[in-house]
Amino acid sequence: MKLSQFKFQLPEDLISLHPSKNRDESRMLVLHKETVKIEHKYFREIIDYFDDQDIMIFNNTKVFPARLYGNKEKTGAKIEVFLLRELNKEQRLWDVLVDPARKIRIGNKLYFGEDDLLVAEVIDNTTSRWRTLRFLYDGDYDEFKQTLYNLGETPLPKFIKRDVVPEDKDRYQTIYAKHEGAVAAPTAGMHFSRELMKRLEIIGVNFAYVTLHVGLGNFRNVDVEDLTKHKMDSEQIVISEDSANKVNATKDKKKNVCAIGTTVMRTMESSVSTTGHLKPFEGWTNKFIFPPYEFNVANRMISNFHLPYSTQLMMVAAFAGYDLLFKAYNVAIKEKYRFGTYGDAMMII
Repeated sequence: MKLSQFKFQLPEDLISLHPSKNRDESRMLVLHKETVKIEHKYFREIIDYFDDQDIMIFNNTKVFPARLYGNKEKTGAKIEVFLLRELNKEQRLWDVLVDPARKIRIGNKLYFGEDDLLVAEVIDNTTSRWRTLRFLYDGDYDEFKQTLYNLGETPLPKFIKRDVVPEDKDRYQTIYAKHEGAVAAPTAGMHFSRELMKRLEIIGVNFAYVTLHVGLGNFRNVDVEDLTKHKMDSEQIVISEDSANKVNATKDKKKNVCAIGTTVMRTMESSVSTTGHLKPFEGWTNKFIFPPYEFNVANRMISNFHLPYSTQLMMVAAFAGYDLLFKAYNVAIKEKYRFGTYGDAMMII
């Protein structure tokens, strides 16, 4: 498939700037693959579509405050630093993106916070935008990390064109977030409230958790027309033996296996046996899923409404079927569903 096939006209006012008042009160479009039926529901009504011994798989990664604003030594130029991942705990080394990148060279010092609370030195120039920073901090590690995170801001994606507000710290995170390491939230999971998960548990729905530390590659533009030539950034994943066993037992019973979001789907499809079972795994994945693709594990998925040209849109098109997905998206636009990170949900069954 070609990149140009994932273009559609999305009115700017349908890109949601704020979450719904309560997590499970988002709208939900339900798309039935076989009958091609479309239903309009609220997310809390998801309970009507699941039974005893079905399973939902969640990504329990936790977003950290990855966006920092600082100043360059001597010139005082304002610099945005986006923390990507910690490289070395003892040496306080981090992989980062800097903007504007052209002003930042090896040897430059950057200052953050009032009274230059934190100082970093650029020690490597990996690519045009990537840098490696060494933070110069005398205190112990926990104190350093706390200082770093106090200065950091919730890393909302750039298409949410507004300032970060205090509620984002809580809402740009799932309620079951556990393992820190993501710079973007697994958004489909943000619709689940504690009350809804309790109600699902009561009717016998099982839960399993995998981890994929979502990176900025999720928002990186695909810049090749031929999708087979696009390379996804690698992201760290963990599938425990317990989660794999739970998913496989559900699959063997012919019960529903529902992936909560594209990150869960990508994680599971990265570690599949020849019999279509999920295998425990700990490592990295750069799997890129686009149509046509034969899915092995889940028979259902929940996702948000994604932006044109995005890799998430391509994966959902592979799962729903390209033509059917775009039919549903046309309906969603007509019905004024909210798109993007803080938008509404879609369930494909």
